[in-house]
Amino acid sequence: MPTPLVIDQQHARHLLGQLDVPQILRKLFRDLAAGEAVQPPQQLVEFPAGRGDFINYGGVLAEERVYGLKTSPYIVREQGPLVTAWTLLMSMDSGQPLLLCDAGELTTARTAATTAVAVDALAPPQARRLTVIGSGAIARAHLHYVRGLRQWQDIRLFSPSLAKQSAAQRQQLTDLDDRLQLADSLEQALVDADVIMLCTSSAGPVINPGQLSKPALITSISTNAVRAHEVPPASLQQMDVYCDYRVTTPGSAGEMLIAAEQTGWRPEAIIGDLAQLLSGQAPVPSYQRHAFFRSIGLGLEDIALANALYRLQQAS
Repeated sequence: MPTPLVIDQQHARHLLGQLDVPQILRKLFRDLAAGEAVQPPQQLVEFPAGRGDFINYGGVLAEERVYGLKTSPYIVREQGPLVTAWTLLMSMDSGQPLLLCDAGELTTARTAATTAVAVDALAPPQARRLTVIGSGAIARAHLHYVRGLRQWQDIRLFSPSLAKQSAAQRQQLTDLDDRLQLADSLEQALVDADVIMLCTSSAGPVINPGQLSKPALITSISTNAVRAHEVPPASLQQMDVYCDYRVTTPGSAGEMLIAAEQTGWRPEAIIGDLAQLLSGQAPVPSYQRHAFFRSIGLGLEDIALANALYRLQQAS
């Protein structure tokens, strides 16, 4: 039996730099719409005695003749929790493992690139003011993939950690784009924003959409905290809601679960997901009110990127 290719985090980062990650994900969502891909729900398995858990994210790419599984443990330790992730790529023809890849870089890239695909599909063509909330690796990756999608005239970034960062760290952020300005407050960052990307690890609301000065596109991601959400659950009732995949997202996204329990909001209110948007089956927002895009991260995204890394490595 051939030995599967093993790619560590540093090698994955190098190979990802050679790929058009948003384009790979666009094809994935079109395949999902066409029935050429399968995305089952996430599987959460808890360790005994509260010692952590792991989440499995699976998926099938029939046209590529591969399936795979990303497994991400959350290990409780005295010195703090440990979170890792690995993606296994399998052949649908031979049934043999093709690749085992450290999924840290895949997770960062696919999280940010999925948001970029959504921004490209949902943001008004005339959007000019971009706001990023967060300053970590995922926030920086968001900016990397979104910076060329519109003719941004104004890019603002705010994070509570900015006040603690050194001048060199702040310079690293402003070096990401000539248009980028570091905001002194959340309120300053949000003024007249057209697109607001929430890129935090917060377990609770980061902004209140009801306090924004005009309708905007708000994007939000997941973190490991239980029922994590970056907007108040009650705000879903006042927004046009979209997500990465409507079959699975409402069962995992914290604000959707809480809103369904406490406010009467229902998953049927989701206007469309990326598969529907990219196949022309869902309308884009009218911006009579805010638009909200929520992603939880799909196993298919990791598998599509792992497959691209495998093909790239094989070709070289």
